[in-house]
Formats: sequence, C-alpha cells, structure tokens
Amino acid sequence: MKRYQETFQLVELNNTFYQYPKDSAVEKCRREAPEGFEFAVKANQEISHTYRLKLDLVAEAFNRMKGICQILQARVLLIQTPGSFTPDHFGDVYEFFKRVEREDLTLVWETRGIQWEKAEVQDELRKILGEVGVSHVTDPFRIMPVYTGCVAYFRLHGLGRRMYYYQYTNRELEELYDKIKPFDYSDREVYVLFNNLSMFEDAKRFVYSLDRGEFPSLTGLVGLDSVKAVLERTPYPLTKSMLMKKFGWRIVELEEDKQVRFEDLLKNLPSKRYKNAEEVIEQIKRV
Repeated sequence: MKRYQETFQLVELNNTFYQYPKDSAVEKCRREAPEGFEFAVKANQEISHTYRLKLDLVAEAFNRMKGICQILQARVLLIQTPGSFTPDHFGDVYEFFKRVEREDLTLVWETRGIQWEKAEVQDELRKILGEVGVSHVTDPFRIMPVYTGCVAYFRLHGLGRRMYYYQYTNRELEELYDKIKPFDYSDREVYVLFNNLSMFEDAKRFVYSLDRGEFPSLTGLVGLDSVKAVLERTPYPLTKSMLMKKFGWRIVELEEDKQVRFEDLLKNLPSKRYKNAEEVIEQIKRV
C-alpha cells in the first residue's frame, strides 16, 4: 500500500468484496495514508451476488459498507453484479438505487455480461441510471458507459485471452486517453482504475504520459537486454509452456518506439525445459 500511495492519488480497495475488514484495520489504513489520498471501495458480494440488489435484504450489508467508507473518507462505492445478473432484474435495480440510504456516497455500478450490451437494454439502462443518478462502470476497450453523473468511473481488465493477464502497449494507453477525454468536464471527475496483472506498471505509465506527454521506458533497456531484464524476474528451470504463461502477455521494447508482445518472441521456441534466462535468449536469437 505504501508503494501505491507514494505513486498515485487513489486506490480501489477490493478485499472488501470478499470480507468485511475490522474497523481497527480500516482505521489504520486511513491513518497511515497521506493527507488527501483517496480510497474507492468495492461493495461486499453479499449486496451484489448473495442478495442481488434486493432492497429488503441488503440493508445490513449496505450499512456495513457505508461504515467502512465513512472511516476511509471514501467518496465512491462500486457495486459489481455478476454475469448471471441479467436485465430481467431491472425492477430490483431501480428499487435498490432509488431507495437505498446512500447519504453522501456516490454509487457506481459495473454490469457484466453481453446481455447488457444489447441496444434495447442499453436504452433502458440509460433511462434508469439517469433517474437514480448512478454512473455506469465499464471497460472502455469493450463498451462505453451509457450514463455518467458527477463521476465517470472506468475499470480496465485487459484485452488478452485470459482475463487480467495483460499489459497495455503505449499505443493502447494513447487510445485509452482518447476514449475517456470526452468525459472530462469541469463538473465531473474521471476515475481510471487498472485491474490487470500489470496494473501498477500500466497505471504508472499512464499517469506519466498525462504529466509529460510521453511514455517511460519499460525497463530502461531495449532489444535483447530488455527481454533478458524481464525473463530474469522468475526462478528457473521453466518449460516453454510455463514461459508463455508467465511472460506471453507482457510487452517488451525491441527498439525505442517498437513494442512487441512476449508471446511473439516465444511461440517459435523449441518445446523444452530451459535452465535459465540466458538459454531462452540464445534460442530467441536463433529463431
């Protein structure tokens, strides 16, 4: 947490989705954070998955989340419903967001599942979220939100075949900026949350690019030196399939302005057990 707080102005707490932390732990978290540092909080799964936004069942769980947010001085509470929560539940959605005692909390909702992406569903979703004042949370590389109020809240899960296993290229981060820039009005705050295995690095590079108009080097090296710097981050021996799993989703800079994904470097290697990073590098040279 200290590393995140030294680098960013905000972090989204996800452990609250799985369990309710003790007040003492939450108080310690707030006390040790720098002044002005912001926490966003993900609502416990009891609200979204167990009770599925049924207003008559979620009161206790929601009050517990409000208490956590108050201690953290958190403004935003994220509710993420599961893929099995379909548009058939529009009635529960409206009743929950319209009548729940949110007080001064800003609620944002992440829908999941392709059924929410149908045009007719999006029209109804836009209408309901506008009435209840709840921002629609999406991954902008998949779909844009249908409604945003005083807060636009984006969550990026990666573009790979396996969810979360992804690192964004410079070009993709530039595309991200182009996607979210239209939401940056004077009376609205834009939250961009990276939720992928390379989230710390990707978020740091994104902030760097906003501040300086350019991207930092991934490793401070280029070419095979850059490849080696990444491959040395894990113990060996490793098989080719293990190398692909660990590193295939990552990117590397072969030249200053040329990024490639590791899977393109590794896919033609012989299927064998590699004793160290140097042996992998030698095989990459050969192919």
